[in-house]
Amino acid sequence: MDLNFELWDYLLREYVNNLGQVDYQRWKTENPATLPQWLTKLTQIDLSTLESEQLLAFWLNLYNALTILQVLERYPFDSVFPKILGIPNLIAFVAFFQRSLWSSAGHRYSLNQIEHRILRPQFNDPRIHFALVCASVGCPRLRPEAYIPEKVKQQLSEDTHRFINDPTKVRYLPEQNCLYVSAIFRWYRQDFAKVTPYLWEYIGLYLDVCLSDSVSIRYLPYDWNLNKVPS
Repeated sequence: MDLNFELWDYLLREYVNNLGQVDYQRWKTENPATLPQWLTKLTQIDLSTLESEQLLAFWLNLYNALTILQVLERYPFDSVFPKILGIPNLIAFVAFFQRSLWSSAGHRYSLNQIEHRILRPQFNDPRIHFALVCASVGCPRLRPEAYIPEKVKQQLSEDTHRFINDPTKVRYLPEQNCLYVSAIFRWYRQDFAKVTPYLWEYIGLYLDVCLSDSVSIRYLPYDWNLNKVPS
């Protein structure tokens, strides 16, 4: 089977708006079978024949598609980190990321395996953290289009710039000389340090505001609410 993301691209353009919000209800009502059928077809691809950019686009698309599949299977609900009587349901949260969802050539993959055993170590590019979307408001915006091998590096740069210039994810208060940033930068700080030793320097590569080298950093709370189109 040839590598083809046209169907996934169609689904994203149809059910994701420019704010990265997903119309899960309409998707589940109108097109519940298309995504799992496409994911099944992907198992026919011989990954060993793919070049680097093809593999990068493949795994990014697969991660986001498997995330959406899990949401569609369970929808409606409000968060991938649900609470029971006000207490976070850690078991459900861990299962969302660790449950095996897809198999190829005898190997089974969860979201965590795709991110931590494939994308992070093999591609060594911290920009992937602005492309992987775990169906939460605190995540990067889901692109309303597929990642394409021919332009995946450009897409990653666009994603990174958009995330870092989104004031809900990164904001600089010059009067305090303080940079408030998403918890993503804390969780994966070692990945950003591979590009530059100082986190503020990495952010400054994309932020449309100049930062001083004495800027302090504080981390914003992460919003685990579902990234759905408001009803």
